[in-house]
Amino acid sequence: MFRRGYKSWCENLALQIRADLNLAKIAPLRPEILAKHLGVYLWSLPQVRGLSAETLHTLSGAERSNWSAVAISYDGRNAIVYNPTHSLGRQSSDVMHELSHILIGHKASTVFLSQGGTLALRTFNRQDEDEANWLSGCLLLPRPALVRIKESGLDHREACEEYLVSNDLLTYRLNVTGVNQQIKKRGMS
Repeated sequence: MFRRGYKSWCENLALQIRADLNLAKIAPLRPEILAKHLGVYLWSLPQVRGLSAETLHTLSGAERSNWSAVAISYDGRNAIVYNPTHSLGRQSSDVMHELSHILIGHKASTVFLSQGGTLALRTFNRQDEDEANWLSGCLLLPRPALVRIKESGLDHREACEEYLVSNDLLTYRLNVTGVNQQIKKRGMS
């Protein structure tokens, strides 16, 4: 359950960030642009220096689907390491999720590599994860962009390519924001 006003705060923040970046309310917001704006390092797994060949192989090999992205502290700054083996839409969502944790001010979870070679979290806070999920959806697909997608008749494939999101995220946001119903009531499909 979100605190009162949280969803509105997220929508407003998504629009404010676009304004700060001189982007239109309906413009796509790429995670790498937001990361740069926030001063957050953004690395795909192969860009992380100092990982052993065994660790790199484990995290990019058969077990690669076990993790998506993680926010860490590096040299006094926030950094995000993401899994480059996932689809571009998934990578975008994963990185924006981690950026959302940073924007909200959540305390970072402790991360470790288990003896079996899988990435694991020592701590997990469901409320923090739900908040980051909601904000990342707003950042990637704010309500004005969703309305534009529906009003313009842009098909889902084109919208997903333009906003660099998965079809699942687009469908979810269209439903939970009420945009599908709003457009349907106005007689548009």
